[in-house]
Amino acid sequence: MNLLIIEDDTELRSALQTLLTQRGYRVEAVARAREGITALLATEYDLAIVDLALPDGDGLALIRALRRERRGVPVLVITARDAVDDRVAGLDAGADDYLIKPFEMQELEARARALIRRSRADRARSIRLGPLELTIGEPRVLLDGEPVDLTAREYALLELLALRAGRVVNKAQISGRLAGPGEALSDAAIEVAIHRLRRRLEPYDLNVRTVRGFGYLLEAASSPGEG
Repeated sequence: MNLLIIEDDTELRSALQTLLTQRGYRVEAVARAREGITALLATEYDLAIVDLALPDGDGLALIRALRRERRGVPVLVITARDAVDDRVAGLDAGADDYLIKPFEMQELEARARALIRRSRADRARSIRLGPLELTIGEPRVLLDGEPVDLTAREYALLELLALRAGRVVNKAQISGRLAGPGEALSDAAIEVAIHRLRRRLEPYDLNVRTVRGFGYLLEAASSPGEG
């Protein structure tokens, strides 16, 4: 699972990254709002932990921008602002939970787990695209009504492409979903993963099309252009 921390306090940011990495999450951490929104729009995360008082802007503005882009990643706000109006403003901006500093690390971890669990439950639905039926959040894939065994990497890649079917998925988004903790996938590794998945899907008239200079697109039928 991929997490993003947006927190300008170096000590707290480092402590959160260390704790959550030890718990098995793949964690990225940045100190500024601009870096945060760039990462959130480029990569699929399971949770964003956002401080409100950032050196180059308000975390509330970041959350609003995220929701305007229709990004449904759960957001846990961490802040010293403890007034009721501040909490209401955070939730109205699109935050999913609110934790007041100082806090216990075990409470943050519990809240993070709960938000991720809730988000995955909300997403536990099937996507249908031509002969493909894929259950989000579960390694269950049907092609022409028959179950198909995929590797964990093939399933993760197919899920990402299916969630954004009809839209281009770039290499940064693919790397963010497929890479392990502390890793980044090379362009060559991404191309290999795409090639392998493409070969699995071709017999079912599904195509992972290359959109040169942008990324990849899952389509339900052969289309003219690049393959």
